[in-house]
Order: sequence, then structure tokens, then C-alpha cells
Amino acid sequence: MTVKRGQIISKEEFMAGGHYGKEQYEGLLVSGDIEHGYLQIGIQLDENRVMVVDSATEENVRERIQNWAAQVRKYQKKYGSNMDLQNYSE
Repeated sequence: MTVKRGQIISKEEFMAGGHYGKEQYEGLLVSGDIEHGYLQIGIQLDENRVMVVDSATEENVRERIQNWAAQVRKYQKKYGSNMDLQNYSE
């Protein structure tokens, strides 16, 4: 699966691109891209949409996830997320 940062795709497409997918933090998904040998990081905007925000290697994925975890709610609000955001505080 070849996608660009900022591209909004279906959750099914995001998860189908790799051999695994995992929700690291609420609203933040990671999927392995076998074809290109890296991990894709996406923000789940709602039940069916994910915005691809970054890619990482196994060596730097934790650092990238920590950077994006703090921004999940901002992007969900910006893109009109319908998700229950009660676990986030401002």
C-alpha cells in the first residue's frame, strides 16, 4: 500500500497494508508496511477513516508514537471526528 502523509483512507485499507496493526494510544494506529519495510502511523478520525501522519522504523517507532499521541485530539477535532473523545483532556 502506497499512501502519502496527510492522506485520509479507510481503516480497512490502512490495516490491510501490513502484516499487523495495533492501537498504541486511543485514536493512534500503527500498521506494518511489508512492501516498503516500515511502519505507518495513522490517526483514527472516526470508525472508518484514518489519516496517515507518519512512518517509522522499528528503531524509532516509539519516539514517533509519543510525538503523535499528544496531537490525536487536535486532528480528530480538525477533521470532524465523531469518536467519543471523553478520555482526552484539554
